[in-house]
Amino acid sequence: MHWRPSCRAKISYGVSSYGYDFRLADEFKILDFDALNYLDPKRMDKVRFRSFQGKVCIIAPNSFVLARSHEYFRIPRDVLVLCQGKSTYARCGLVLNVTPFEPEWEGFATISLINGAPVPICVHAGEGIAQIIFIRAESECVTSYADRRGKYQAQKKIEPSRV
Repeated sequence: MHWRPSCRAKISYGVSSYGYDFRLADEFKILDFDALNYLDPKRMDKVRFRSFQGKVCIIAPNSFVLARSHEYFRIPRDVLVLCQGKSTYARCGLVLNVTPFEPEWEGFATISLINGAPVPICVHAGEGIAQIIFIRAESECVTSYADRRGKYQAQKKIEPSRV
């Protein structure tokens, strides 16, 4: 298979009917699987990630990388945001996970990109990666993410799990 980096087609991003398709930044964290026997979410501080910056990141089969959104988000106190991966990537076998953006959370979103395909998948920085849907509540929440001083508040970089 021949990959042509000069391809001019772009994966869409921007405002949609009820949400926003956000872009992938050019920063990635790739897990050093050679040094692992297992992953424990309570001990991710012991896991080694290799930083990578580039326009294209190739995700190995049955593997994952951490990435971040290009956009910085500030969520109002009366809004909850849910995220889904773009179907363009889903049709290639890419599964995307981003937790909900809680009221008054702000920061760059850390994204887990999982390759469920038996071959590598390329993801493209600066292009659409996921869609967020805004859900407005009837009233403001009693306690926001900012009120709780959430551990991922105002994150500026890719953040592995912090327990």
